Amino acid sequence: MRRHRNVKIVATLGPASNDYAMIRALHEAGADVFRLNMSHGTHDDIRARHAIIRQIEQDLDSPIAILADLQGPKLRVGSFARGEEELVEGADFRLDLDPAEGDAARVCLPHPEIFAALEPGANLLVNDGKIRLTVRDCGPDFADCTVTVGGVISNRKGVNVPDVVLPLAALSDKDRKDLEFACALGVDWLALSFVQRPEDVLEARGLAAGRAAILSKIEKPAAVKCFDDILAVSDGIMVARGDLGVELPVQNVPPIQKRLVRRCRAVAKPVIVATQMLESMIESPMPTRAEVSDVATAIYE
Repeated sequence: MRRHRNVKIVATLGPASNDYAMIRALHEAGADVFRLNMSHGTHDDIRARHAIIRQIEQDLDSPIAILADLQGPKLRVGSFARGEEELVEGADFRLDLDPAEGDAARVCLPHPEIFAALEPGANLLVNDGKIRLTVRDCGPDFADCTVTVGGVISNRKGVNVPDVVLPLAALSDKDRKDLEFACALGVDWLALSFVQRPEDVLEARGLAAGRAAILSKIEKPAAVKCFDDILAVSDGIMVARGDLGVELPVQNVPPIQKRLVRRCRAVAKPVIVATQMLESMIESPMPTRAEVSDVATAIYE
């Protein structure tokens, strides 16, 4: 079963899609690439999914690419005792370094570099900007916030701090370990999160040493500014619209997407448009008309 269409489909595997039958069904339905998210799960989990994909590839005599997505310097909250909490607009909420499980009043944010850089009035955006917190008071190990846009917050959701410049390394210690593990496992692609400059890509390329292709995720304004330099040292690009749309005004994202896709096509390098594709189908069996148009636009580009 070989597909010859130019457009490929990347599917992220999760708890509901981690057995042979489901992964095979996804591939037969059209998934060409399976994304393994290194932010979640253990190496044993990743190894098991990798083995299943390779078995399906062999059973169907159909090539399947595997993409290991490194966490990168992604800022995430810790875990909650109940898995999730509802934050109500106007409520108080604390972020701190205490590793204890969170509740409706607080949660751990294990990133001291954030607290060192925060000032009262700064905004923190959680879960791709769905929740907004405004800092009232802060110190080296805490930030007391007011919920200005409420919503459900759950385990390990991402945090953006658009008002603050944070000194973050391109690859964390976890990323280096995950990179070596993924290369030894035999993945086809490594996705680098929060790339800001070409040096970030070159570091990962040196560690991979030709064992996997390098896909740079564009999700920071700095990466957009030096995109051509990043593209030159990357094997492929992912336009990751989630964090990009949090860090930049949302109306700027569509023209940026179009421009970056065109530049990739001009130099014959693969480009993936990602984040919130068909997101309503998490709850609904049918996509919205806007989502259909969004997917079609990405294909036409």
